[in-house]
Amino acid sequence: MPTIHVIDADGAEHIIDGDVKASLMENLCDHDLPLDADCGGSCACATCHVWLDPDWAARLPQPGLDELALLEEEPTYQPGRSRLSCQVDFKADLDGLRVTLLPRR
Repeated sequence: MPTIHVIDADGAEHIIDGDVKASLMENLCDHDLPLDADCGGSCACATCHVWLDPDWAARLPQPGLDELALLEEEPTYQPGRSRLSCQVDFKADLDGLRVTLLPRR
């Protein structure tokens, strides 16, 4: 089973088994990691904002215009790293993905 390496806002690392039928957000929430997902994955807020390890971010498709508009409003936005986890489909080829969670609002 593919894994996801998650660094929480306190710097602790968690290694979780990823479900390839779920988004990154769903995987994080299913493992009770501290991530808000207020809109439930509809790309209507930015509470599931995460930073991807730069090497991994380069492997994913670029954010869509709706996602980018939400991200650019975030004070913690980092071009090339920031993603809404609800917009990242977790697939087997993302085995070992490294993600950093931001402090909750």
